[in-house]
Amino acid sequence: MKMNKKGQGIFDNIGSLGIGIASLAIVLVVVFLIISAAQTNITNTDVHGNFSSAYNATNTLAGAVDTIPSWIPIVVITAIGGILIGLVSIFRR
Repeated sequence: MKMNKKGQGIFDNIGSLGIGIASLAIVLVVVFLIISAAQTNITNTDVHGNFSSAYNATNTLAGAVDTIPSWIPIVVITAIGGILIGLVSIFRR
């Protein structure tokens, strides 16, 4: 059923945005679980008492991935702002 109403395409984008954010959240949870499991299974030090390169790598990766969730609200607000600007421009015509 096709409806010819102003702004209908914009509302379709909201559903796509929600699915995308939910998919991103699921992927992040899986990545966090994998990194956590890797960190617990790697020994902290090598035979000489130095931190192993694998342990350092997982710590670096965990730190890098840890900053991603702080960007999600900014992405959501930007996407919603874009949708609102699109609605305003459609209804002004």
